[in-house]
Amino acid sequence: AVNPIFLLAERERIAETEKMAGGALALPCEEEDMAVPHILKDGADSIGVAGAAIRVYVNIGMFSEYWLTRHDRLLGLVQQKPFEIPYAQKHSVFWRATEQRVGNIAAFFRKLQPFHLADAPGGAAYITADQTQMTRGKEVFAESCAACHSSKQPPPNIDPRSGEGKAWFRAAVMAPDFLDNNFLSNDRRYPLTKIETNSARAFATNAKAGQIWDNFSSLTYKQLSPVDELEFFNPFDQTHPIKFKAKEKNVGPGYYRTPSLCSVWSSAPLLHTNMLGKFTGDPSVAGRMDAFNDAIEKLLWPEKRKGPDSIWRTSQRCYLHIRREYVPWALRFRCGGDGYLNLGPIPAGTPVNLIANLKPGFWDMLTLVPRIKADLDKIRDQQLDDEAARKVFANLVPDLIKANKCPDFIEDKGHYFGTDLTDTDKGALIEFLKTF
Repeated sequence: AVNPIFLLAERERIAETEKMAGGALALPCEEEDMAVPHILKDGADSIGVAGAAIRVYVNIGMFSEYWLTRHDRLLGLVQQKPFEIPYAQKHSVFWRATEQRVGNIAAFFRKLQPFHLADAPGGAAYITADQTQMTRGKEVFAESCAACHSSKQPPPNIDPRSGEGKAWFRAAVMAPDFLDNNFLSNDRRYPLTKIETNSARAFATNAKAGQIWDNFSSLTYKQLSPVDELEFFNPFDQTHPIKFKAKEKNVGPGYYRTPSLCSVWSSAPLLHTNMLGKFTGDPSVAGRMDAFNDAIEKLLWPEKRKGPDSIWRTSQRCYLHIRREYVPWALRFRCGGDGYLNLGPIPAGTPVNLIANLKPGFWDMLTLVPRIKADLDKIRDQQLDDEAARKVFANLVPDLIKANKCPDFIEDKGHYFGTDLTDTDKGALIEFLKTF
């Protein structure tokens, strides 16, 4: 999912103060206490617009000769090291040249405005002319959504979720300028225990202390309390959910920031996974509205979601071929004569993230990888059919889940806010959302 960049100035206006430390303070205009917007899905990029902008250039190749030394870019088995901003300032003319221009980049982004359906070719025909329904949609949004999905908030002494807060929103949403310069998000972080969407992105570790993007996250982010124990759907045994204790794992803290609803009509499939609703592949207004209608229906009527069918699975038997140079030295003797560590055949129907999210400790890896290879070799050598292959592979599942950084497989779950509304109110809310 690509985060839309709309109303940056408004996003900066509502930013809350966070503490900065370490290499981040080497950036111009950086202070130990400063208001910063939350960038990336988990709000980890949190040292200000300038820092977020310049990090993009590192991601696409600037000073790559240094960046490539800070992490194991393929397997991730080597401990990451921070990309140090002071080092880049001292040793990269490209960094210094870009740093001088990030102010201009931010100024450009501050000009970007949302795109309204009513202004799109033929878009007005998708918006109801029933003003009674539209008014009710505004009321529902005020009572059920605005506490999180509005940058226009009640005074600090009023709890947005209280009766008084909802009354404030009911009055505010009726104002003709409510949507003007409204980021449609409070840009705050919330724990997974409240949001309940797929947790993999919230447990990302790149911005933790000592990791590659250490210098690009605030001290406030680094000190967030890890979320409590979570239960995940177990695709191998539905009667025994997977218990996941983030506090016992080396993972990120487990938060998501509130995404903006600006131009939400144009950006389905929804959720940070882009997995809620069908993908039409059609960028026309009609194609976007087809995707939006399907996605918003599944958002508010969760019984229509794919659920376990949204799990990414291998569509056929497949192999992982890992070049010898990327394999830890202790396992290189298991590489074949072709110079690759070949793991397979992985049975059809295997959850992709069961393998892709593996993060074993070094000593665990020394025993787990040979076991994986031995069982997969058995499938190949005995030419087992799919059913027999899955039975052999099942022997590995408990250890694979244990070594998994985030065994959360369902992609379209979560955000159940508003699902208890009446069908009439849901329909009215959808009509109002189309005007964003």
